[in-house]
Amino acid sequence: MLKKTLSALAIATLALSAHAADVLKVAATAVPHAELLNFVKPQLKAQGVDLQVREFSDYVQPNAAVEDKQLDANFFQHQPYLDSYNKDRKSSLVMVPGGKIHVEPFGAYSQKIKNVKDLKDGATVAIPNDPSNGGRALLLLASQGLIELKDPKSLTPTPLDVVKNPKKLKFKELEAPLLPRALADVDMALINTNYAIEAKLNPTKDALFIEGADSPYTNIVAARADRANDPVIQKLIKALHTPEVKKFIQDKYKGAVVPAF
Repeated sequence: MLKKTLSALAIATLALSAHAADVLKVAATAVPHAELLNFVKPQLKAQGVDLQVREFSDYVQPNAAVEDKQLDANFFQHQPYLDSYNKDRKSSLVMVPGGKIHVEPFGAYSQKIKNVKDLKDGATVAIPNDPSNGGRALLLLASQGLIELKDPKSLTPTPLDVVKNPKKLKFKELEAPLLPRALADVDMALINTNYAIEAKLNPTKDALFIEGADSPYTNIVAARADRANDPVIQKLIKALHTPEVKKFIQDKYKGAVVPAF
């Protein structure tokens, strides 16, 4: 009887251990990342993976939480931002194999003008204050002929790299989540699409101009290098790469988010 009891306990312990090993904790910003993760939750649950989504409102903590091993992976950023973060923080997070999921075309918005041609000389333009997204904003402005940059091929230019500024635009660098709220105080703001959507802006209708779908800023799933090939994380990647997810993206975001697979 004792042996049977011990065997039952051992089996129960193994079952609990197996279940614990399949918990996957992923950091994400709310829109569209957490929405996409929650969409694939049932599929992963059927495969024995308990996906736990932790939402963040900034671009620093999701990486810090993964680096510190509080969470297993994150889904909120593009490769240029990850490269910049790793360089600045001396961390070594990586994109997991097959981790490219979608593109959020970056756009320019204004409450004061309806057409970029109406942008006045000396206008104040708000851009993100992190190197990769700030650079992305300047590249988009350059693509519209509003400025010229010293090195058009660099993905991380700063306002100091502006060599021609015919309208004498003034740049105001702000944390990315604050940009929608700054619209009342500036003439134009370059806003990441996830924050634009959260602020009830429609990128395909409200943006004065916007990146094309060929943007190099593909949003990725990232993890520590020692977890990049984890089979449980790979189950997440496969779940995010299904035709059902592609249709969900196309139907829900209507061009504001573009599948990259």
